[in-house]
Amino acid sequence: MNWDLKDRSVLITGAGRGLGRAAAELLARSGASVGVCDLDRAGCAETAKLIRDAGRQAKVYAFDAADRDAFMAAATDFAKANGRIDAVVNNAMLLRYEPIEAVTDDTLDTMLGVGIKGAIWGAQALLAHLDAERGGAIINMASPVAEKGFPNTAVYSLVKGALVTLTKTLSAELGPRGVRVNAVAPGSVPTPGALGLNSEEEYARRTRTIPLRRLGSADDNAQAIAFLLSPAASFINGEILHVDGGIAAAG
Repeated sequence: MNWDLKDRSVLITGAGRGLGRAAAELLARSGASVGVCDLDRAGCAETAKLIRDAGRQAKVYAFDAADRDAFMAAATDFAKANGRIDAVVNNAMLLRYEPIEAVTDDTLDTMLGVGIKGAIWGAQALLAHLDAERGGAIINMASPVAEKGFPNTAVYSLVKGALVTLTKTLSAELGPRGVRVNAVAPGSVPTPGALGLNSEEEYARRTRTIPLRRLGSADDNAQAIAFLLSPAASFINGEILHVDGGIAAAG
């Protein structure tokens, strides 16, 4: 399904592969001009090529989401090309699971920087180039780990929990300015990044615990993002949309 995103300009971080790429492609097919952002320049370029080959618009921005100056420079260029920025999807995140004893300064700084700083810079980027008459939207990527205890996910869960709080706070702060702020919380999706962390046996085990008895797909998540950016969600603000087959609700 394609959503009505004609004439929307959307920046999405972590769009070089996986969930971010799927979202970027769907947003473009739905009519949006997409700013493809990722630390991986080659991944960015591949995503943008897929979009352009489909006859849609995309620009490539290779930078670290934790780097405010780089984020703002990309946003300025994207806004210049499109006249404004209508939405930002804060998807970038380092996916890493490890016991709490194994967490290092570098790991902690990187995960907090990309996940939390990146989301704040994303909000600032939107506000700097927002059309006040049109309003705008921000989507943060949360996770069921923000609500449940999963072993070996301390830093990842910390970041996702912070993004839930940030989503609710900004929905109250920015709502009067016409900016809707929501989050999508995907469940288990076998993306390239996740496949490096989980075995087939682990995915089989997860499937048995998910009420819908299947894993999620990148398209499941992309559809939720596109919906929240579309006119169909014009009165939805401050929500955490779980795209997890019911795992968070099941406890």
